[in-house]
Amino acid sequence: MTEGGNRRLVVEVCSARSLMPKDGQGTASAYVMVDFDGQRRRTKTRTRDLNPQWDEKLEFLVHDPETMAGETLELNVYNDKKGGKRNTFLGKVKISGASFAKAGSETLVYYPLEKRSVFSQVKGEIGVRVSYVDEDPPLVPEAKTEGAPAAEEKKTTEEEKKPEEEKKTEEAKKPEEAKPEEKASASKDEKKKQPEKPKEATSEADKTKEETPKPQPSPGPPPPPSPAATKEQPLSGLSDLEIRPFAGERAASNSYDIVARVHYLFVRVLKVKHDGASDRPVYAQVVIGSHSVRTRTAKSKDWDQVFAFHKGSLNSMALEVSVYEEKPKEGDDKAAAGEDVSLGSVSFDLSEIPKRSPPDSPLAPQWYTLEGEHDVDVMLAVWIGTQVDEAFQEAWQSDSGGLNVHTRCKAYLSPKLWYLRLTVIQTQDLHLPPPADPKSPRPGGAGSTELLVKGQLSGQIFRTERAPLITSSSSANPTWNEDLVFVAAEPFEPFLTVVLEDSTNCQAVGHAKVPLSSIHRRLDDRAEPPARWLNLAGDEEGRPYAGRLQVKICLEGGYHVLDEAAHVASDVRAASKQLSKPPIGLLEVGVLGATNLVPMKTSGGAGGSTDAYVVLKYGPKWARTRTIIDQFNPRWNEQYSWDVFDPCTVLTIGVFDNCRFKTGENRPTPAKDARIGKVRIRLSTLDTDRVYINSYALTAVQPAGAKKMGEIELAIRFSCPSWLSLLATYGSPMLPRMHYVRPLGPAQQDALRHTAMRHVAARLARSEPPLGPEVVHHMLDTDAHAWSVRRSRANWARVVGCLTRAAAAARWARGVRTWAHPPTTVLVHVLLIAAVLCPQVILPTAALYLFLVLTWRFRARPRGPAGMDPRLSQVDAVGSDELDEEFDGFPSSRPADVVRLRYDRLRAVAGRAQTLLGDVAAQGERLEALLGWRDPRATGIFAGFCLLSSMVLYSVPFKALVLMAGFYYLRHPRFRGDMPSAGFNFFRRLPPMSDRIL
Repeated sequence: MTEGGNRRLVVEVCSARSLMPKDGQGTASAYVMVDFDGQRRRTKTRTRDLNPQWDEKLEFLVHDPETMAGETLELNVYNDKKGGKRNTFLGKVKISGASFAKAGSETLVYYPLEKRSVFSQVKGEIGVRVSYVDEDPPLVPEAKTEGAPAAEEKKTTEEEKKPEEEKKTEEAKKPEEAKPEEKASASKDEKKKQPEKPKEATSEADKTKEETPKPQPSPGPPPPPSPAATKEQPLSGLSDLEIRPFAGERAASNSYDIVARVHYLFVRVLKVKHDGASDRPVYAQVVIGSHSVRTRTAKSKDWDQVFAFHKGSLNSMALEVSVYEEKPKEGDDKAAAGEDVSLGSVSFDLSEIPKRSPPDSPLAPQWYTLEGEHDVDVMLAVWIGTQVDEAFQEAWQSDSGGLNVHTRCKAYLSPKLWYLRLTVIQTQDLHLPPPADPKSPRPGGAGSTELLVKGQLSGQIFRTERAPLITSSSSANPTWNEDLVFVAAEPFEPFLTVVLEDSTNCQAVGHAKVPLSSIHRRLDDRAEPPARWLNLAGDEEGRPYAGRLQVKICLEGGYHVLDEAAHVASDVRAASKQLSKPPIGLLEVGVLGATNLVPMKTSGGAGGSTDAYVVLKYGPKWARTRTIIDQFNPRWNEQYSWDVFDPCTVLTIGVFDNCRFKTGENRPTPAKDARIGKVRIRLSTLDTDRVYINSYALTAVQPAGAKKMGEIELAIRFSCPSWLSLLATYGSPMLPRMHYVRPLGPAQQDALRHTAMRHVAARLARSEPPLGPEVVHHMLDTDAHAWSVRRSRANWARVVGCLTRAAAAARWARGVRTWAHPPTTVLVHVLLIAAVLCPQVILPTAALYLFLVLTWRFRARPRGPAGMDPRLSQVDAVGSDELDEEFDGFPSSRPADVVRLRYDRLRAVAGRAQTLLGDVAAQGERLEALLGWRDPRATGIFAGFCLLSSMVLYSVPFKALVLMAGFYYLRHPRFRGDMPSAGFNFFRRLPPMSDRIL
């Protein structure tokens, strides 16, 4: 066993439900074949049962725990046919290694069975528990010789071979739809006496995956394979199992391959050695041209600091490193700069400095003797590298403000969010407190009391409806059966507080605290959480016990907690790790630079200054570039990557001006970072394995109007190794299953989303360096639902744009009907006759026509991902007062006359919307009036028309009716009157309900 092989994977196959009958008698004899990392196990066969129960535990050896997240556990369900017949396929399930839980925290999950090919007939689901167990490595006695472990390993291998060969014999007796090529490979493996098992039958989808070109290997030396991995190599071809290794290999081999490599001069100063040195502190100074920087002052003569100078900004070919001894300070006055004693210096010529790029090993530092009167040596390492260098992240950088923590590039992770559901059922054995008001009804009196339950978690407070309690009846227990849903962030708050309140007397009856560590976790709606009784504690003086409250509490792992607006969602996975699926691809984004940024600070000089950085958000991962100080055309050339689980998601990129790195300069509180602009890119608009290098305009909406703040240049690549996996996501639901079987209301979902936003903003604000709440709120579109005249106009323009095609079709039909272009009308007559005589060609012809139209429009498709659209956003169609209203907070801070003016304007807009709603409602009410007898004569006329129509439709062939109706509709204008038709007049005379409104 290898060093990392001390982990076992335990797969408990519990049961299956609603399997497809495959034995010809309406049942199936099912068994499960489980494959993991080249190892195979099989359950027993449950005969003639479409809901089999196995409850079997199968164990597998994890060869390399570090790569377990990239492995895939596959379960194939078969119908066992006796007598040598081929076993039929009932379904399969693939579980990503990233969803494996540690032993003790696993949960029973029912996975829907998937098809193996397009023609497979599969239904049902299978319940599985998956966990892993870490074991301590066995102690090997030192007295054993080197041959003893090898002998034991050989013996263990022979013992493992025997059951595997027995399984092969059984599988040979019961073939499972194996292909001839697979049988040949299996027999070849048996001849070689290798411990691998024959490969499972592959589908047409697997064939396609095998034709997919494999990614290029990493140019660096691969790690040595472990002995266990050498003994057992899986025989499966390229499949979804290799998606994670694909992402890892791409990230390792092609890191920073879509951005330009920028060269930096790195100087690493470690320590100084001075035999006759005193105890005075020393520091080192690095000078190259106009750039000068010094290390910290240390008495230990040990610095270990790295400095990175942008090579393009260097104006000298000589690098000088000097060491100084700081003079002691006299009183409160600091030592003057000229009083520091120079211990010597050493110079380097830039043309002789070596170059280094990963994966080369770091350059080893050397001792250099300083030129001077003192015998001093300094340990240095000087090399030329790029931003890919490991030392670049923590180095002092000449283009990003030095060593300020607020200017560093960092990656952040959003907190893992859960929904916590508190179901309040009923109370029992209540001990009500005496009312504070003596005139209020007391317990046991003739009055009634209304109770409610309040739940509180980290600032979230939700209440149930009021339930009456008849105090004269001692057996009356209020019942609610209501759900209160909270947002919980890991690490969880210690307690959930539940309070029972007397709403009549406005006082608490009792309270209880529930530790979140003891709360049940569930993944779907099948496993109901257990009900529990909470003992309510009253006041400490006279009522230590106030009664009991029955509740159900669980953490919902089957939901995705939305922390961003639904139309720009970047992650739709469930909260529970066990429900996650393997990624389908890799997203790589290179932030190249920005151009023509506007000045954001006016105090930095005559023309102002801008200290820009970029924030990228996709899924739970946030990336922040380093801050480029005082440049209007900054160049970052930084690259980041994300795993993609759904292609119909959005990448958000924002540019901000850094105002926090100058916090210490006479600023008691940190200033907020200013917005420069934002870009969104939908991944579904990207072609796979193609690099897009485009510039996107940065437009900011300000109270004074829309303003172009500059442009940002990005390089984007979306890689996907399996087209079938990518296309399959378009047929799968966007959100997890729980959102459809137990949906949350729109108002409740919106309130929970804002709570989740506050959790994310608060957690990222406590990072180092902090990501400000103003940045997080802008990236997550916190104010997306706030009232805005501009957004209302934009949405109206979108509605009109969607109806443009329908309006064009209506105008074309009207032109045909009025004979505006006689040849077109004659052609429509011919098509009408052909459709009536040959109705079977209508749908195929329509489908072929759509295909030809889409093929013709393929040439005019967008060539690249689109960014923000100022024209669609209506930024130039609104006035300054409307923009000021958009930026006004809630409640309004404007004067009363301004608010009154805006209110009157809103009343005018709402009046038009009110009229439109009334007209739409009137049309629906007229349709209801046809059958409602509100106008007896009109409904009687409609009843007679229905009777006459039925007689005509029974007697006249349908094709003749359609042909006559079509000719009547397309008749020439000379045979048509100018007034509306009788049917239209009849419908307009039907009575709506508008005359009943006060």
